[in-house]
Amino acid sequence: MFFNRITEALNSFEPISLLEMDRVKLMNRVDTKFAFSVAEFLQLLPELKSHYRILEIEGTRTPFYESLYLDDADFTFFRDHHNGRTNRFKVRFRKYVESNLVFLEIKHKYKGRTDKRRIKVDEIPSELKEKHTDFINEVVTNQLSLKPVMWNSFNRLTLVNKTENERLTLDLNLSFKWKEEKILFENLIIAELKQETVNRNSAFYQLMKSKCIRPYRLSKYCIGSIELFGGRLRFNRFKKKILKLKKINSYAA
Repeated sequence: MFFNRITEALNSFEPISLLEMDRVKLMNRVDTKFAFSVAEFLQLLPELKSHYRILEIEGTRTPFYESLYLDDADFTFFRDHHNGRTNRFKVRFRKYVESNLVFLEIKHKYKGRTDKRRIKVDEIPSELKEKHTDFINEVVTNQLSLKPVMWNSFNRLTLVNKTENERLTLDLNLSFKWKEEKILFENLIIAELKQETVNRNSAFYQLMKSKCIRPYRLSKYCIGSIELFGGRLRFNRFKKKILKLKKINSYAA
């Protein structure tokens, strides 16, 4: 029900193509995250269309993404995030379903900035190939024995500021899966504002401030890791954040 209402509301936005998106690639950037319910998002949408265009791919404005995250047996990437390391990595394969594109992507978080590097691959593999490990070892500073640990999927809306070098992604219908276990966050929106430098005068930043929605730091990978493997991971620093997300997810209009 919510998804249909969102797609209908997006029809009033001016579209932007992938080619036009080149000006806001922002592979090195500052990210600011926010979390709120789908019902709250429906109230916010009318206030965004005068400031943002929406990415349209193959006729859809809510493209589907699939990701396979990698970590080692000790969940080093998760622990680095949990322990507040300012120099940390995430490694994943991501499939952009409508575009039929697959990339091996590495996100390097360093002193508050995010540097994203990627290479195109044919498909999400069942096990790492030599070209994958070579690329990872070029970028990730500590040599780890990585393996697949979690599937994640979601629909994503991408909004592009009409005047500023800024884009906004909004992920919904979040799903985390490993083997037979699957966790759903169907009423949660994870928004990520991507900018060259933090600009609190951004239309979206100001809208969040007016609604008393504060920035929120927790990656989808960490959410899924806690939900799927929390029984064997230490996540004391994230407990309040997970409780907040679950409270948002339980909210209904």
